[in-house]
Amino acid sequence: MRSSLFLHVVGLEARKRMAYRADFWIQAFGVFLAEIGLVWFLWQALFREAGTPVVAGWDLDSTVLYYVAVILVAKLVRGNDLDGDSVSNDIYEGSLSRYLIYPAPYLGLKYAQKLGALWPALVQFVLFGAVFPFFLAGGAFRPTIASVGMGLGSILVGNLLYFLMTWPLHGIAFWADNVWSLIVALRLTSGLLGGTMLPLSVFPDWSQPWLAALPFRHCFAEPVLALLGRTSPGAWLATTAIGLLWCAVFAAAGWAVFTRGRYRYTGVGI
Repeated sequence: MRSSLFLHVVGLEARKRMAYRADFWIQAFGVFLAEIGLVWFLWQALFREAGTPVVAGWDLDSTVLYYVAVILVAKLVRGNDLDGDSVSNDIYEGSLSRYLIYPAPYLGLKYAQKLGALWPALVQFVLFGAVFPFFLAGGAFRPTIASVGMGLGSILVGNLLYFLMTWPLHGIAFWADNVWSLIVALRLTSGLLGGTMLPLSVFPDWSQPWLAALPFRHCFAEPVLALLGRTSPGAWLATTAIGLLWCAVFAAAGWAVFTRGRYRYTGVGI
């Protein structure tokens, strides 16, 4: 797929997402502040009941800072995974037909749409990520060029990995009437085992090897730890390589499902 076409699709989707600016800013501030407020009061109560200033390597300020980062990172990684403009909807409605005759790969077009839809989340990431960490960490948090670079690289890998994880699930729409529940299940499972609900260090010791073996941490926990400077360059290179390997695995699985499913596609819609 030509880079000019890819960037054109990204730009079109970004302009569409930013069409309703007032609604965007209301939701951006309202939802984000509500989430951070809930995290603050919940963990403040948990630390008070625990009677200790540190839990699994996190104090109260660093825990809230972790949640600020993971909320913003999750928006960039997941993107529009629950939106109606999805692969499965194209199959259900028969609109996949027009993509099949386009002189561009379908997967590349859908990924370009996903990246364009991230523009509102990117604005939130830059705005809130530049302000909140310094207040919540008491001024002790100082990002470096290395931590920001590693974090952004991990976000790119996590974004691609999450997109490719949904690819074979959407392909099941060639056989099933509805795959929305599978996408929701992936969101919940990846959130729990990937570090958006709890820092992974809070989980018991026996679960750590299993959490390390699963792909979900590469979507959320690893980008956050890199941004916060809790990952060394050597460890970051190793986890990034593993994340890219998982991308290849899910890309192959999605290609197999989609290639086989196209023989069942009729293009008539629902």
